[in-house]
Amino acid sequence: MATLIPSIGSCGSRMTSGERKLAERLEQKLDDDYLLWYDVPIGPRHLHPDFVVMHPRRGILILEVKDWSPKTIHHADKQSWQVFIDGMLKTQPNPAEQARQYAHAVADALKRDPQLVHAEGKYQGSLCFPWSYGVVLTNMTRKQFTEGQLDQVIEPHSVICSDEMLEKVDAEELQSRLWGMFPFTMSGVMSLPQLDRVRWIMFPQVRVQQPGSLFDDSDTDAELPDIMRVMDLQQEQLARSLGDGHRVIHGVAGSGKTMILGYRAEYLARASTASSKPILILCFNEPLGVKLHSVMNAKGLGGKVHVRHFHKWCYDQLKYSGQAMPLQSTRYSVDLVERVIAAVDRKHIPSGQYQAVLIDEGHDFAPEWLKLVTQMVDPATNSLLLLYDDAQSIYERSRSKQFSFKSVGVQAQGRTTILRINYRNTKQILQTANLIAADLLTADDRDDDGIPLVKPISCGRDGQAPVIIKLPSLREEAFAIADQLSNAHKDGHAWGDMAILCADYDTMDLCANALHQRKLPFNVRQRSGDFNPGANAVQIMTMKVSKGLEFPVVALPGVGHMPAEGEDEQVAARVFYVAATRATQRLVITVSRDGGFGKRLEKHSIRF
Repeated sequence: MATLIPSIGSCGSRMTSGERKLAERLEQKLDDDYLLWYDVPIGPRHLHPDFVVMHPRRGILILEVKDWSPKTIHHADKQSWQVFIDGMLKTQPNPAEQARQYAHAVADALKRDPQLVHAEGKYQGSLCFPWSYGVVLTNMTRKQFTEGQLDQVIEPHSVICSDEMLEKVDAEELQSRLWGMFPFTMSGVMSLPQLDRVRWIMFPQVRVQQPGSLFDDSDTDAELPDIMRVMDLQQEQLARSLGDGHRVIHGVAGSGKTMILGYRAEYLARASTASSKPILILCFNEPLGVKLHSVMNAKGLGGKVHVRHFHKWCYDQLKYSGQAMPLQSTRYSVDLVERVIAAVDRKHIPSGQYQAVLIDEGHDFAPEWLKLVTQMVDPATNSLLLLYDDAQSIYERSRSKQFSFKSVGVQAQGRTTILRINYRNTKQILQTANLIAADLLTADDRDDDGIPLVKPISCGRDGQAPVIIKLPSLREEAFAIADQLSNAHKDGHAWGDMAILCADYDTMDLCANALHQRKLPFNVRQRSGDFNPGANAVQIMTMKVSKGLEFPVVALPGVGHMPAEGEDEQVAARVFYVAATRATQRLVITVSRDGGFGKRLEKHSIRF
């Protein structure tokens, strides 16, 4: 069974009857290694062919689908057709010519990538794999096509007719029809790395962007990057298939939840009109909010997509509605939220302010916060997306074991998705994180309105074994980490690729002092506003506020002092798990005390 993106269930309402029929046939009768895209914008010009069919050994096929019957076609030539549509005679492009232009635009975009073309020989500069185009006429038999002399304006081998795509048609026969559309001289195989590069170029929306690396497709002279990271197919299908209403995604750390949220926000923003209400992205941690805000601004969407961490959003709500602010005290954050809730109840703060609300880090939102935020969705759109990973819940909230989404206004029944695969971390990093937190990651199945605890599965990506160093003191740990980061920089990592994540502020100060003495660039995040995701400097922050971020190189000092005196071991293990899984390539852990988590890691340690 082929993979169709988006799923029929999510796009069926915008399909014509013929398009839906073709989608069902292709999905059912093509093998598992076929990929299909329906009405997805492609390339730098955002063209919209009806279907793109892709196969590693067959290549790329662009299909235009028309539901026109012989009675509706008044005149046809090689350039245009005159067709009765809703009783009116209209001139339409010849569907074969339309498909040809789409296919050539795709091929021209792909040919810019040296890794997708023949470097020498007879076919130098041509794509390494076949590509072609065709037409599907869903309301016309082959006999009607021939009798109407349409074979004079479209090559017969480039057409599939209604009687050639019936449910009873053999799968091999349908596939033969598709690949008969290709010129016989074309051959070649698309490797998996090439497939990712093709998707990166054809579908800019699925690119996994690194900080500061947004690619400008409008610059035809720009050099394409050597490494092109894209969503995996499950992530892309989910992102493109999110429909209206309330949606919940349960996903393990590193499964791409935030990436999917970003795709959804961009899609909604670009589809909205000037009069539409804004879109709101909410998260708990301020650094993640800063990062998401910078990404939306880089895409030119800052005016349509508002990004806030939850308490900043509460502050803004009180300020701009003229409500009194709470006094500075140990209860400031609690009072801030309570005042917003009370003002919404009194209708002093309006509900339904946003076209859509997208919540990252939903596992760190108290039930009353979620209940408040769900009221901010415009009832006309009713668009809510909630991302959740209970294994990363590191803040104590008043959540009972019987907590359900329905109880806070999230209508999630039948519209939840679980992402189990961790793509961010290498096997080695994830195994090390599990040494401390394995007992927290026991799968706990619930119904689709509850909170399942999902066990992560590694994607199998190999990497360096984490470096675990045992030293006599925290100060020596700090200097050892400075030396490790200096070596990573010599290996080609930018300073901005690195982070030191600490359990407390005292350890942060020690690390900052060590980097200062080693004359290494660094930025310390101690309060809101201190985080700059674009800075080319080592980021020093607490483990807790690192949630939602990722860095190629991460160092964790003071692990032997976790949990701190009086700290719950399970909470500390969650914090460690979150911090360790921020690393995408290298993880350095230092221990200067035999207690706590140091004992669990000692047998894996490397003594320097």
